[in-house]
Amino acid sequence: MKIHNLAFIDTETTGLDPNRHEIIELACVIARQVERPGRGPSIEIIEECEWKIKPERLELADEEALRVNGYNEVDWMFAVDRKKAMEEFAKKTQSATFVSHNLVFDYSFIQKAFEETGVDSRMHYAKLDTISMAFARLYEAPQADKFSLRALCELLKVENTKAHTALADTKALVACYRKMMNA
Repeated sequence: MKIHNLAFIDTETTGLDPNRHEIIELACVIARQVERPGRGPSIEIIEECEWKIKPERLELADEEALRVNGYNEVDWMFAVDRKKAMEEFAKKTQSATFVSHNLVFDYSFIQKAFEETGVDSRMHYAKLDTISMAFARLYEAPQADKFSLRALCELLKVENTKAHTALADTKALVACYRKMMNA
């Protein structure tokens, strides 16, 4: 795992159920782990990627999810189809370790998108959940009573002015990871 790049990933979806809803925005920040003698690795950003994905089942979308994620037809006018997005995503994340905040949510949607498009994931099998890392690292902090990305950004003083957009949340996640892990 030490030699693999880290793929910080966030999804924005049309709802909470990966069997009913779908990804409409996907982002990843690929980072190289750089060894530091006597310390954990620092991370060096290699690439940032994002895809607006054409919804295929918009009629099943949760209206609140669309509102929170800022979905509108104009911004998604030039969105890519899901298969193309997953093919590009698979290439970008090849051999990388999946890193996400609330990993179960993002991974379940990504796994479903790979399955439904017939695209093979090429990621390393290991996964890191930053919400679990935050809980373990910051449990004793008196002001840490929630561990959502928003709460973590507030606690660690990380700015996320475009919350609930995939790339902005992913960049905020990287900044929080760096602070938590002294990376």
